[in-house]
Amino acid sequence: MSDLKKEFFKGIFEENPTFRLILGMCPTLAVTSSLINGLGMGLATLAVLLCSNIMISSIRNLIPAKIRIPAYIVVIAAFVTVVDLVMAGFTPELHQELGIFIPLIVVNCIILGRAEAFASKNGILPSIVDALGMGIGFTLSLSLLGFIRELIGAGTILGVPLFGANFQPVLIMVLPPGGFLTLGLLIGFFNYLSNKG
Repeated sequence: MSDLKKEFFKGIFEENPTFRLILGMCPTLAVTSSLINGLGMGLATLAVLLCSNIMISSIRNLIPAKIRIPAYIVVIAAFVTVVDLVMAGFTPELHQELGIFIPLIVVNCIILGRAEAFASKNGILPSIVDALGMGIGFTLSLSLLGFIRELIGAGTILGVPLFGANFQPVLIMVLPPGGFLTLGLLIGFFNYLSNKG
């Protein structure tokens, strides 16, 4: 049980996909201009990661070694398609805002990396725990980036204004350079915390 707990929590801090492993940078920088975008992309990725880890762990002994990567990509693509269609049906505004980055979850290094490094070598329960830890870590990272960028760049959280009429938003924060700046500062902060402990 303690191994499962350790496996879960390593994805949140010790091996956080965004701040520690520096994976999934394309959606991280592209969609985190607001909290809702970061949260939506993180949850979509979490759903695909969880479903693909379960499926790959279930069929790992049936897939020949020579075709394992293409097989993983087919499994991941199937779940991305499901998530894409569900988002288009139930959250059309968010789906439109995230645009091409939803289908691009197929090639997200986090998902393929977890399939190859973990789900293909472990049973279903550990694969679920791994997917939840990594997925929640990724979602928290994107949400934190979106929160900071929206707060400073627009003066809002989830579209609700927080400051008075005199607030001057720092517009660069909702633009691509703001994404790089915020990400760099947060990576530095998490490295500092890691080295300090």
